[in-house]
Amino acid sequence: MPKYYEDKEDDNKACSGVREDLKSCLLQHDCVLKEGKSPRDCLKGGVCKALQVSFFECKRSMLDNRSRFRGRKGY
Repeated sequence: MPKYYEDKEDDNKACSGVREDLKSCLLQHDCVLKEGKSPRDCLKGGVCKALQVSFFECKRSMLDNRSRFRGRKGY
């Protein structure tokens, strides 16, 4: 779930909103907290899959020449 509040870090990098949401999703998931696995292992297990796909699409749109007209995906 995207965060919209005043304490959010102001980062002007591409895909920073999706990156921050993916990071918070992973760090708050039971896979990391209770099982003690690393966030990378949890990603391989399919945790936070929608945010992972969204982050991939955002990064891929940076390389796509058509994104000059359509705009970058993500937030």
